[in-house]
Amino acid sequence: MALDKPYLDVPGTTIFDADQSRKGYHLNQFCMSLMKAENRARFKADERAYLDQWPMTEEQKQAVLARDLNRCIQLGGNIYFLAKIGATDGKSFQQMAGSMTGMSEEEYRDMMIAGGRSIEGNRFVGEKKGC
Repeated sequence: MALDKPYLDVPGTTIFDADQSRKGYHLNQFCMSLMKAENRARFKADERAYLDQWPMTEEQKQAVLARDLNRCIQLGGNIYFLAKIGATDGKSFQQMAGSMTGMSEEEYRDMMIAGGRSIEGNRFVGEKKGC
């Protein structure tokens, strides 16, 4: 029996639930492997060869190679694990978040300091104006 998932109605949001966890298991395990310096060095030396050691889907591998973190999340990646890719690339979490929103690091920082994104149009897909 499928579970009712009312949270799937949140625009632009992928909730990391059990289904996402199963889908992204190997992608997230790859990310965790980057906690070891020797694995980071092997990955940076030949990213494709290192990724091919993991039973990830081709789509997951392409998303990692493109550093398309939004796509990685859609494919089961957990942002806390994906942060290991950013750290391997020498990027801060703020830089990564900015790239995921189409903003520069500074624009993202300024938005967050100002209170974050407006909730208008971001509550649920079926949201009506004036609710």
